[in-house]
Amino acid sequence: MGETAMRNKWRARLGVLTGASALVLSAVTASPVAADEAPPATTRGDEGPPGWREVEMPPGTKIAEGVATAQDAPLPDAKAAAAAAAGPPSSCLGATAAYGAGGCFVPYGDIFWVGDLRKDGMSAAVGIYTDYGRAPDVCLNKNGVNTWVTCDKNYREDGNVRLQVWRYDSGTGKFYQPEAWSSWIPVDGQY
Repeated sequence: MGETAMRNKWRARLGVLTGASALVLSAVTASPVAADEAPPATTRGDEGPPGWREVEMPPGTKIAEGVATAQDAPLPDAKAAAAAAAGPPSSCLGATAAYGAGGCFVPYGDIFWVGDLRKDGMSAAVGIYTDYGRAPDVCLNKNGVNTWVTCDKNYREDGNVRLQVWRYDSGTGKFYQPEAWSSWIPVDGQY
């Protein structure tokens, strides 16, 4: 097979991948609507909030509290309200949300954003998983409703990450469903 034929074959594959990525991105950006839906009912109401189930963390999971974003810095009243609602930058990929929690990933700097979207006495949490065997990380937002925090990590540029969002009870140290997953996100941001 000649070099031109191989190049054309590669372009065709890249075109299909780009189209599929656009489709996934459009589906993922539409999913934050689920953040305001009530959690599904279960038969195990004796664990955590009624209708929620505890989520077990994989062995070796590293849990860290996120750092308040610039939007959370003390500002005059009107500016503070607008800044707290601003959320992550437009370059944040893999936007994922479940009841009261949202998260996304900024590839340049490997920054994870975690938003607490519901006033329910619980915190928001985002789990970060890799496709190359690294132990999972969890970033917590304990700053209250309508706030965003960030966790700065360092992942292999040739790897992919996947986000999982939950609610977190800081009183018990337990994570709860409902949960939502993102698709795989390239660490270098190049789909």
